[in-house]
Amino acid sequence: MGQIDQIADRYVDEWAPLDPIGATYAGIAGHDRVLTDLSPEGYAALADLDRRTLAQLDMVTPGDERERVAKDAMQERLGLALEMYDAGAVTSEVSVVSGALHAVRDIFDLMPTAGEGAAATVAVRMAAVPTALAQSRRTLLEAAEHGHVAARQQMLEVAKQCDTWVAVDGDDFWPGLARRVADANQLPDSLSEDLERASAAARQATADYARFLREELAPLGREKQPVGADRYALGSRYFLGATVDLDETYAWGFEELARIEAEMRAIAGKIIPGGTVPEAIAALEADPARKIVGKEAFRDWMQELADRAIVELNGVHFDIPEQVRRIECCLAPTSDGGIYYTGPSEDFTRPGQMWWAVPQGIDSFSTWQEVTTVYHEGVPGHHLQIAQTAVRADVLNRWQRLLCWCSGHGEGWALYSERLMDELGYLDDPGDKLGMLDAQAMRAARVVVDIGMHLELEIPQGNGLGGAESGKLSNFHPGERWTPELGWGFMRAHCSTPDENLRYELNRYLGWPGQAPSYKVGERIWLQARADAQARQGAAFDLKAFHRAALDLGALGLDPLRAALARI
Repeated sequence: MGQIDQIADRYVDEWAPLDPIGATYAGIAGHDRVLTDLSPEGYAALADLDRRTLAQLDMVTPGDERERVAKDAMQERLGLALEMYDAGAVTSEVSVVSGALHAVRDIFDLMPTAGEGAAATVAVRMAAVPTALAQSRRTLLEAAEHGHVAARQQMLEVAKQCDTWVAVDGDDFWPGLARRVADANQLPDSLSEDLERASAAARQATADYARFLREELAPLGREKQPVGADRYALGSRYFLGATVDLDETYAWGFEELARIEAEMRAIAGKIIPGGTVPEAIAALEADPARKIVGKEAFRDWMQELADRAIVELNGVHFDIPEQVRRIECCLAPTSDGGIYYTGPSEDFTRPGQMWWAVPQGIDSFSTWQEVTTVYHEGVPGHHLQIAQTAVRADVLNRWQRLLCWCSGHGEGWALYSERLMDELGYLDDPGDKLGMLDAQAMRAARVVVDIGMHLELEIPQGNGLGGAESGKLSNFHPGERWTPELGWGFMRAHCSTPDENLRYELNRYLGWPGQAPSYKVGERIWLQARADAQARQGAAFDLKAFHRAALDLGALGLDPLRAALARI
């Protein structure tokens, strides 16, 4: 083991006790009975670990290419994490998708519930929720005192999420969790009572957190949701692992959306000869063969498609390790509207999982839209990328396998995977192809809206994205500057996503600056890396070999990825 691997392993060993929520998420055993210290001191301890580790890395010279990639990845990720912390972005985070509150709630989805021991672990950790949320409240107030505070509207939206989580006629999350654990086991009365007490306390703490957000923190919150150029540039670098020209990327977003929508119009004509995209979508929505009623039935459909993709791709386009040939499709116990993937535990006793937090009131699902989602979250998307990384102890150290994540790399690969499945013939059905393009259009629209809203840019003249009028494409509010209201109108005009999901999406962009473009920009960089490899290797280029070599690098920022691929 080289010096860099030793530093990486020590980092994991020190980090897991400091962030037991993260340890459970990463599948590191032994930390499931406690929650992360969410106080200012807890965050400072994690930042100190990053600083000490970076100092150690600075003194070490890589012994070979593998160590060089590992060092580059670790320096880039930890360095940007520290920049985010020092800028106050970490301790002030309040968002509908991320932050301390969501970390506390989300981690219970990944905890085992079968057996008395598992039930006792859930009860102990759930009893710690009030303390963790009290620590988070202190951290947010201290950050606000130093001028680091989220937007008021984001706080109010998160408070609404808390209301839904605790409502008896909503998600009823904490008591529901206690009931699920109790129903899954025959527990002694004392443990059942512990679960009930812990769930009641967690429920009250969550309701108190909503009140805190509304009454104490919101009056301190920013009036404007846009974060401005400096904070946005930092977020963009953090989520991409690359520095991009934001003005050029904003202009490219318009071009890419126009390109995708032109392709959508061509595909629509194959569904309804001479028809428009809305007419083609209406026909797909009216097709009973493309509708599934019931959340459980839809989960089963996702599972079957995900399993089939693994079987058909393995040994042909990818060599999928045995441990990765299992994925579990799950319905989240909340209704926030998110779709996401969680990786396997370190020992693979917990498989990689695809989650869907179905909004309340939605009980009918259109498969034409979601075939591409399964490929994005499953194989060859996140599941192949993340789970196979966890397997590769022969080429990746423990930090690389368990802790390294970059949104631009991961989400870019998953979006690239959707396009790859089209190239491989898995989206030959025009309806499924339109679903993929529709998802791509949303990701391109995100680039425009996220950069535009947070930088309050001017909407260009002649953008041609206002919709069709008398057969001609009109322009969307040319010359005006982006606002959240214009962002909502633009997303509605260019996405067929239900309003319940789309509202969550827009709130997510406003509370997580720089993350939303990482999908499409990440895909752009992955495609360019592949094109560069083809140009270098000429007739010797092999797509399967390229994918294997790229994935064997593990997760890393996109600038280090490009540099590493150029050396292969």
